[in-house]
Amino acid sequence: MDERLIAFERLLTIMDELRERCPWDQKQTFETLRNLTIEETYEMADAISAQDYQSLKGELGDLFLHLVFYSKIGQEQGLFDITSVLNQICDKLIYRHPHIYGDTVVQDEEEVKANWEKLKLKEGKKSVLEGVPSSLPALVKATRIQEKVKGIGFEFADAEDAWAKVQEEIAELKIEVDKGSEQAEAEFGDVLFSLVNYARFVNISPENALALTNQKFIKRFQRMEELLLQENLDIKALDLQTMDQFWDKVKAEEKSSND
Repeated sequence: MDERLIAFERLLTIMDELRERCPWDQKQTFETLRNLTIEETYEMADAISAQDYQSLKGELGDLFLHLVFYSKIGQEQGLFDITSVLNQICDKLIYRHPHIYGDTVVQDEEEVKANWEKLKLKEGKKSVLEGVPSSLPALVKATRIQEKVKGIGFEFADAEDAWAKVQEEIAELKIEVDKGSEQAEAEFGDVLFSLVNYARFVNISPENALALTNQKFIKRFQRMEELLLQENLDIKALDLQTMDQFWDKVKAEEKSSND
């Protein structure tokens, strides 16, 4: 028997046993697991950002457990089971990959994604954007929205056009900020949305880029705190100019270590 099937069967058996015998596992519902699953997903994302692949391996296992857990609860309630869940995704993948399992010919990844969106509309979706989860973080949601409308051709011609839109939105934001207008917030959102759009044209993941910047800032700030502590300085009592001097020291250290 395939080792993969043996391992998966082992997980299913353990899930059955836990649901039958463990007081905590017995009490879990779709609703109680929801937030835990979201937390596990973010932990997986952290491991990917940190390129910590041993941790990623563990986080993937946690997510597998959650998926099996949901399927077990669904089976108990007569809604679905792991077999129907897996068969449904297999059927969907075969249907949405006619270039693999049918006669459709595609030239590249973009054609694959375009065909995917068109097939979803044939399945009865009323809108190209119907499949975008409402609870996605805003930055990720903007990316998904743009990827989906691109699939049916609603897209700038090139990166230069996308950048021109960024500049246009920044100018509109500045006008509203200078006026003290309530419209400034909406214009700021337009700037972010246009930046996400430009990022796609230059093959940058906005979510990953911001995550890396967050990590870089945290690392630098904590190093600055260490340097201040070495000088017996209280960060809360310092002016911005002094903190900037130590911030520049941190950046100089980084540059020296990278040279």
